[in-house]
Amino acid sequence: MVSGKKKPENDFFALVYEVTKLIPYGRVTSYGAIARYLGSGRSARMVGWALNACHGINDPIPAHRVVNREGLLSGKHHFGSPTLMEQLLINEGIDVEENKVVNFKEKFWDPLIELG
Repeated sequence: MVSGKKKPENDFFALVYEVTKLIPYGRVTSYGAIARYLGSGRSARMVGWALNACHGINDPIPAHRVVNREGLLSGKHHFGSPTLMEQLLINEGIDVEENKVVNFKEKFWDPLIELG
């Protein structure tokens, strides 16, 4: 631990957390988009593992803003409550129906485009 904070598992996890913190309020991205931005396009699953591990970190990571490539809330079972991920998104003005972000393409934030 450094400064009372749990250290990320590895550098890749730390990079995932830094990108995830940049997702704007009211927007979502996908595991694959983060992986592509980090130069590891085939590592979407590893991004998911990193976000699953972030729940014990004191520095808040908005993992609820990361969904699968179709807008499905595929990581919702990692939030302690089956409805917490959806509720966090709804609180940010994102409509969710049947565990899927409504207007996913409109709400999608692509780090490759937004961060260059």
